[in-house]
Amino acid sequence: FTLKCLQRLQCPHMDLCHVPATREKGWYLALMAPNVKGPNYAWLDPSRLYCHPQGLQDCVADLLQPFQGDAIDVVAGIDAMGFILGAAAAATLRKGFLAIRKAGHLCVQTVAQPYTDYSGREKVMEVRTDAISPGLRILLVDQWVETGGTMRAAIELVERLGGVVAAPLCVPTGVAAICMENSEGGKWIQERYKCSHCVPPRLQPRFDQHQ
Repeated sequence: FTLKCLQRLQCPHMDLCHVPATREKGWYLALMAPNVKGPNYAWLDPSRLYCHPQGLQDCVADLLQPFQGDAIDVVAGIDAMGFILGAAAAATLRKGFLAIRKAGHLCVQTVAQPYTDYSGREKVMEVRTDAISPGLRILLVDQWVETGGTMRAAIELVERLGGVVAAPLCVPTGVAAICMENSEGGKWIQERYKCSHCVPPRLQPRFDQHQ
């Protein structure tokens, strides 16, 4: 335990230069910040790792690794934090990016889907109708899948317009998130779609229990 490590713990600012000598999958998860504002907020803040250049690069690389060689036409990110990872993934793949928005923000023709988010709140998301044609192969990206309600609503939107968020026996695009919890909804998605996440198996139980 070096003096430099101690200084990093004592300092409220991130060390954006430090990179571990051995970068195992998921090393950047330690960059995430815990909730300090109470139960009305998510239990963990992944956006802190996006500030770290190597952390962000490795996170995106790990998310895309299972899809190497797969036919992907466009990457879709879910409002709002899915925009960050989704746009980064689209740029890496040299594909276009489609924003799936919370209702009321798009001034063009849309299709809407109600859903219940991880906090139990009823919401509506929508997507423009001119961006998805039948058979379009889509990689759906969000920051986190907790109860699965938000991601499932996005899947339903894409498939209603004829897009393909492919099941295992179909053209292999799918779903990517930093963490996919083993909740009922999370398992439903993982059983039906090709999925990618960044949490090593040994840490999955701790993420499922929000520890």
